[in-house]
Amino acid sequence: MRMNSQIEISGILPAVRVPTLVIHRTGDKTVSVEGGRDVAAHIPGARLMEFPGIDHLFYVGESADEIADAIEEFLTGSRAPVAIDRVLATVLFTDIVGSTEKAAALGDQRWRDLLDNHHATIRRNLARFHGREVKTTGDGFLATFDGPARGVRCACAIAEEIRPLGIEIRAGLHTGECEMIGDDVGGIAVHIGARVAALAGSSEVLVSSTVKDLVAGSGLRFGDRGIQSLKGIPGEWRVFVAER
Repeated sequence: MRMNSQIEISGILPAVRVPTLVIHRTGDKTVSVEGGRDVAAHIPGARLMEFPGIDHLFYVGESADEIADAIEEFLTGSRAPVAIDRVLATVLFTDIVGSTEKAAALGDQRWRDLLDNHHATIRRNLARFHGREVKTTGDGFLATFDGPARGVRCACAIAEEIRPLGIEIRAGLHTGECEMIGDDVGGIAVHIGARVAALAGSSEVLVSSTVKDLVAGSGLRFGDRGIQSLKGIPGEWRVFVAER
């Protein structure tokens, strides 16, 4: 830095005849932003871009990604499109009703054995109805389907086959555009599915109105549970219960 502070280039800046982009963070603690402004002012046609932050090295700290995008656009004429993999999918959430009380009553080993049977039952039905297990959520599952009717039928089959184990599950489904995050899924559709599931009672399969509308003609029947507010989700949502 001592060496750099002794370099004087202001006299040759007007001779620069190439497209120039000057980037400087406004709170740079190493070199004042006034230095960047002065350089840009003396290079013919130079473009100055200021970014928030205090770091001098452009590739670290606050706004590093934005700076990289600005450099890419300056060099190539455009910024690369953001690659977000989004798909239309039906999400299914399940969990065990009263799991805490059941675990306390059974003890650790018997509860673990019961969970193993629960998991095996759900995975068997996911395979049967071509669902994809995304992850387990404690005593529940998150899965996706490329067809809402299969998702509903799978949830109903799970609810029926779980009861002989001495436990009951609740389930909820919603269909919407999901963001694929590696093997995980995200987005508002996933949150809606979770909120719908939270409204379900023992052995119930609840669906959003989106799912009900999409499976018209499938032979599935639903009872109207009315308009519901879903925690954290804007607006009101009509929810239906699958009839078996």
